[in-house]
Parts: sequence; structure tokens; C-alpha cells
Amino acid sequence: MRGTKVLVAGAILSLLGGAGFAQDTLSFNVAGGDKDLTEALRSASLTVGATQEAKDEDAAVDAQDLFGSARADYARLLAALYDQGFYSPNISILVNGREAANIAPLDAPDAIRSITISVDPGPKFTFSQADIAPVAKGTELPDGYKRGQTARTSVIRETAQGAVDGWRDAGHAKANVAGQKITADHRSNTLASSIALAPGPKVTFGDLTIEGYERMDPRRLRKIAGFPEGEVFDPDELELVRTRLRRAGVFSSTTFTEAETLNPDNSLDYTLGVVENKTRRLGAGIEYETVDGLTLSGYWMHRNLLGGAERLRIDAEVSGIGGSSGGTDYSLGARLDRPATFGADTSAYLEGGVARLSEEDYDEDTGNLGFGVTQYFSKEITGELGVKYSFSKVTDDSGNSYFSQIALPGTLTVDTRDSATDATGGYYAKLGVTPFVGLNSQTGTGLQATGDVRSYYGFGSDDRYVMAGRFQFGSVVGSDLEETPRNYLFYSGGGGTVRGQPYQSLGVEQLDNGTLKTGGTEFVGFSGEFRAGITESIGAVAFYDAGYVAADGDGDWHSGAGLGLRYKTGIGPIRLDVAGPVDGDTGDGIQLYVGLGQAF
Repeated sequence: MRGTKVLVAGAILSLLGGAGFAQDTLSFNVAGGDKDLTEALRSASLTVGATQEAKDEDAAVDAQDLFGSARADYARLLAALYDQGFYSPNISILVNGREAANIAPLDAPDAIRSITISVDPGPKFTFSQADIAPVAKGTELPDGYKRGQTARTSVIRETAQGAVDGWRDAGHAKANVAGQKITADHRSNTLASSIALAPGPKVTFGDLTIEGYERMDPRRLRKIAGFPEGEVFDPDELELVRTRLRRAGVFSSTTFTEAETLNPDNSLDYTLGVVENKTRRLGAGIEYETVDGLTLSGYWMHRNLLGGAERLRIDAEVSGIGGSSGGTDYSLGARLDRPATFGADTSAYLEGGVARLSEEDYDEDTGNLGFGVTQYFSKEITGELGVKYSFSKVTDDSGNSYFSQIALPGTLTVDTRDSATDATGGYYAKLGVTPFVGLNSQTGTGLQATGDVRSYYGFGSDDRYVMAGRFQFGSVVGSDLEETPRNYLFYSGGGGTVRGQPYQSLGVEQLDNGTLKTGGTEFVGFSGEFRAGITESIGAVAFYDAGYVAADGDGDWHSGAGLGLRYKTGIGPIRLDVAGPVDGDTGDGIQLYVGLGQAF
């Protein structure tokens, strides 16, 4: 087998100066014409990668670097061939017509005119034996590790790792591969593989030592982590501890180090190393819609207010600046979250806020104060339940109305998206139920129910294309329309519901014998988007939105559609949407929407 034994002398090569590389030709040939195999080998080749990068950047490649890549390619191509089940290959890499493996590092050419890579993969090998033992009950091993299947080295590695993970999942933290025997028979083109495992004893979690904290109270840190000392070892429990620490928002990094040996009682000690984030953070946002105007928002946050990961966040927003639908709105709110208040996965919060809203049909001054708990059922599922007192003064054509109520807001959120700002897969669902009790004669008693469900399906290379859908609904029952607080009613129109229709343009005219517009007690909204990547950073979107608002079963639909551009950044895509009305009489011509992140 010519040229497959390589002495890599990178240390010597790195001391040599190289002249510029003037490449006339790079030839890459794989016998048999298997396209998938050829692509796998080209992807593994450093030489192909270096020349392609130089071509993309219109730059020269240093001859010494390219020569080093060519010599390293023997081992890389051989590993790629083994991974595809080829164990009798012939690899030739000619540099200026000479086999690269036969050129001494000190005799490296000053200029490279041509490189020819030729690979004869030989026959494909299959497993004649595929044994592994002992295997923990319930362990799922790769289907490819069977007699008669292609003998890929990746399958052998995955099988060994999967079997070790199976024992660790069963509580055997120190399980490992005790031995393996792999024999290739070149006469029959088969590979015999035998793997022996050493499960070791069943293990419990031992002591946790914490290092690296500065401002954090170590007692609070332990409570937040919820390390399961004394329980049977489970890798999922360790991942849950990591999730809790990340969720606290105090640490920039967390690392677990497992003790090398077990304690006499078969318990396993761990060391947790943490690095704390800066305690304070500022943020700001800007959005623009042609009809609704400019929205400016900002926040200030303290991640560790009292040394126990208490997070205080203050938000302020001014919206409707320069808009033609209503006046300018102002809001100021604060929320204090305390993780691990009633347990590692149960946090508590205290929140309050004030706002002045100047809408097209009414003005409102409002305030609220509430507290509650947040329960993290799993990585994807979160629940929240609270008690909130709210009051508001609403001024419209009928005069002043005063609302005062106690509510029990509850939400359940399921989020499996791969990204919160630019999802290509998974789904998101948030369901809310808020019973409320009026505290004065103008405020009714009832219940508000809401829902927001989103789904994403990506396809094509690297999920270049994405189909996204959204369904929203809302309903108020038990309270008459005129006795329902305005913030519990529903409107449609604008960037959050129906693009192409003005903000809150669709409501109902049910008050004062149908002469006064207000929000409805029923709402349904649909949105669909087709997202297509044009380049790595630029994308295009086509979308259609529709909304329905009603009260007492009497309502109307409207819809809008448009096109958009997306420019990807490290914090999410910059969004530019242009939309117009499709159906309904609340349209106001073409509208523009600019913001950060996808519309949903």
C-alpha cells in the first residue's frame, strides 16, 4: 500500500520559510466514482480545504503550508476511508510529480506547480463479528453494529460509547471499555470486532466542593444547584444542575470535575467551578412601523442583588413616537426574581409597573403590583402562577371609567425551539388562564384565557428554507364587555398580529349603542411565513396574517400580506417587512416594519 505510512515533521516545517505558492492544478481522483465517498474524502483533505479557501479569498497559499497539508492528508484520508468501511486503500499524493511521503521535510519544494491526489478505496468491508458485552438492560446500540453491515470505524466508536453511556445511565459512573479486539481479514474483506466492558459498581453522588465564587453566598449557590447528594448516580441529574446554574444568570461558565476514584462507600465526589458574570447589564431596543411610529425601549438589570442570585430588572418603553394611530405611550416596570426560593426548581418573583397609554379610541392610566412563583418542570416546560392587583382609569368618548381588580394569572409554556430569535425547528406554546375579581362597581368578575402556538419546519441544506406558522387565540368569559378592564380585551392589527393593518385597528363597536369602539372578548389570529436563505447572512420572507375579533359572537376578519428581508447578526436577525392589507376595511396602504428577531 503505497504512501500510507507518513512521518509528520510539523515542528521542522514550522521553522522553514516558504515561498509563495503558484498553483497550476489540483487534481483529486477517487476510483469507482462514488460521489458520497468522494465528497467525504474531499471534506477530510487539508489540501483541498487550503486551496479552496485561497480561491475564495483570492489569495496565495504558502508552499510550505501546502506541502505540510499534503503530507498530513495521508492519515486524514486513511481515517476517512476507515470510517466508510474501506480497509485496503491505496493513497497517492503527488507534489510536482513526486510522492509527498517520499520527500524529506528539509527538501520541501519552494514552489508547488501541481498536486495530484489519487485514492483507490479498494473493497468495502463488512462485519463478520460484532460483539460487545456486558450491555446494560435497555441500552440502545447503533443498528449498523451487526454481522453483514458495513464495518465503519465510526459505528464501532458509537457502539462502545453508547454501551458505556448505558451503564452510566444505570448508575455505574465509572463504566469503561476494558478491552477491544479488531481484526481485518483482507481475503474475505471482513472485519471482526469484539468489545469488552467493565461496568464497575453502582455509584451514588458524594460531596460537592465549590470553587471560583466571589460575590455569591455559597449556601444559596448550593440551593440553586440542587446537587443530588446521596442519590444514585444519573448523568441527567448533572445536566439538570448545569441547567439550574445557567438559568440563574449569575455565571459566565460552570464546570464539573469528577473525582478519579470512588469513595469506600462507592460514592463519587464532584468539584464545581464557577466564573461569575458582571453583576450589572444595560440593554436597549428600537422598532419602527410606518403607522404606529417609533418604539424605544431599554432596561437595567442587576444579576446578583443580595448575593443569592436575586435578579432585579427595570424596563422602560416609549412607543408611538411620530405615529398616526393614537398618541405616545409610556411604561415603566420592575421585576425581582429569586431562584430556588421553595426548591431548586421553584423561583419566586415580585413585580410592579405603571403606564400611560394614549390609544386611538381611549386614554388609560394604569398600575399593577403582584407576586408569584415560577416552576421549572423540565428544560422545555415552565409554569407560572401569581396574584396581581391592578387599577386603571380609562377616558374615552363616554367619559371616565375606573377599573380595580385582583387576578390570579397562570401560564404554562412549552418551548422546544432551537433558537428563540431565529428558530428553524421545534415548537412553542404558551397558554394562559387569568381569573379576576372586580373590586368596585365598574369592574366585573370573570376569566381571561389566551394561547400562542408556533411551529417551525426547516428543510434543505443547513435548514436553508423554513416554514413557520402561528396560531393565537383569546377569550373573556363571565364579565360584561363594559365591565371588563381594557387590558383584558383583544384587538388585531400591527406587527404582533396582522401586518399590513394598522395597530389595534380591528376591535368592536359595542358600547354606547354601537358608537364607541373597544376591544373584543374573542380573538383568533393566524400567521404563516416562508423563510428562504439567500446567502449565509441574508434571507427573504413571504408572509400572510389574518385576525378575527368579536364580542357576543358578532365580529369581523381582516388580513394582510407582504415580503421581508432578514440580515443575520450574533443576537438575531434584523427584520424588515413591507406589508399591505388583503381583506378588511381597516387598511391604510403599504406599511413598513423594522425590528430585531423574527416576527415570531
